Amino acid sequence: MMPAALDLDAVRAFIHVAEMDSFTRAAEATGTTQAAVSLRVKRLEQRLGCRLLERTPRYVQLSPQGAVFLDRARALVEAHDRALASFAETRQRLAIGISDHVAGPDLPALIARMNAQDPELLIELRIGSSADLLQLFDRRELDAVIARLHFGRDDGDVLTEERFGWFAAPSWRLRAGEPLPLATLAEPCGVRGLAGRLLDAAGIPWTETFVGGGVAAVAAAVAAGLGVAALAPRMLPLGAVDVGPKLRLPDLPRLPIILHARCGSVQTRQALAALSAALRSAVRA
Repeated sequence: MMPAALDLDAVRAFIHVAEMDSFTRAAEATGTTQAAVSLRVKRLEQRLGCRLLERTPRYVQLSPQGAVFLDRARALVEAHDRALASFAETRQRLAIGISDHVAGPDLPALIARMNAQDPELLIELRIGSSADLLQLFDRRELDAVIARLHFGRDDGDVLTEERFGWFAAPSWRLRAGEPLPLATLAEPCGVRGLAGRLLDAAGIPWTETFVGGGVAAVAAAVAAGLGVAALAPRMLPLGAVDVGPKLRLPDLPRLPIILHARCGSVQTRQALAALSAALRSAVRA
């Protein structure tokens, strides 16, 4: 008698949990509930006759058997998807824009997460300012945009909020009597505008000493000691310090990350759900 075939949905659920170290984040990525993901993994473990994941209230990690099975599970799912794709006439396309202030150094991981969700999805990606990307979205040149809060808009779904600070190199010092030197992104940049308004309201003189075309350039300017930048901690190189409290700079609010999307196919919605879950994980890390 031949053994029963593996449930591919259960195999996918196991892969999601293994990659995200969390049943909750795996459920977010697949648009289902934590209980449903847990049940699928449990049934897969029963089918294989071994425990794949070690669970405690504080963490989830692969068991020795799970570590061995993970590569085989990925190969199984990829083979299945390739077989189906060979009969597809056209590939689904998702044109998405991600604000540079949102993606930052996590961009490779975010792209990989979308591809892992659906390797056959054709992804067109643009990185830019929230304002520019939202204009493209309004003109229907993009299917979805993940951006910072843009003043004057109240549409979109809040994915998470992120802490910001005033960061500088460890060796950087403000010279007495000089305005605060800022490293910023080029206009239009909502964070740049917010930082300037807060400093003006607090009566703190400031001047731009570096204007970068991307977050990576601004982070490099901070590391080089050119000045202070209003950025999220995950955007900065290791060792950068928040000088806001020491210099009595105004507190920066937690800024929301918002998804603007039009209803698309199940395939594109699942890819966006996976991207959103990966982004939440990056912000919480």
